[in-house]
Amino acid sequence: MKLTELTLEKFLCELGSASPTPGGGSVAALAGALAAALCRMVSVLTVEKESLKDSWREMEKVGQESARLEGRLRELVDQDTQAFRKVMDARKLPKATEPERQVRSRAIQEAALASASVPLETLETLRELSILALSAADKGNPACVTDAGSASQMIKAGAISAAYNVRVNLPSVGSSVAREELRARTAKVLQEVMDESQRTENIVDARLQLLHAGA
Repeated sequence: MKLTELTLEKFLCELGSASPTPGGGSVAALAGALAAALCRMVSVLTVEKESLKDSWREMEKVGQESARLEGRLRELVDQDTQAFRKVMDARKLPKATEPERQVRSRAIQEAALASASVPLETLETLRELSILALSAADKGNPACVTDAGSASQMIKAGAISAAYNVRVNLPSVGSSVAREELRARTAKVLQEVMDESQRTENIVDARLQLLHAGA
């Protein structure tokens, strides 16, 4: 059964068990899926209000794109766990002889590359979603600004976690070129997410200050 098909209670039990999977990479993708659902909610609660008609088109796009990204992030919850299990399987290969050690080493390198690539895709998906969260905070229903802000914070946390899960696999990636490409790409995309998150946070803070001023 897929992790995303488990009840919340069963997922948390599995997460908190002695098994190394699911772990941080799956949680990063799940955080993103939750954020995407929040963005969809802001979209729905904006489009139904006549007074916010000027924002309908943009918010309809936010809703559609958030649904698409949520679907991908749900898939990545399971794909991250599957990729890490392959790393564990590779490390269990025999290593008594030199040919066995060579086979094992290649298997570990290939599995590590895949295990780094999945959270990188999660990170890149979260970057796309961070732009939508910014739009939701800026153009969405003002009553939902903290929901958009919460989505942004979930994206930020997921992005940091995804980046960790890229980096932890890099020492086992055989190609120095691939390692450097993954490291550089991860740093660049993570910074982009952080920048978008800060812009969203600024909008949310400004809206909350106005709310408090009028209280």
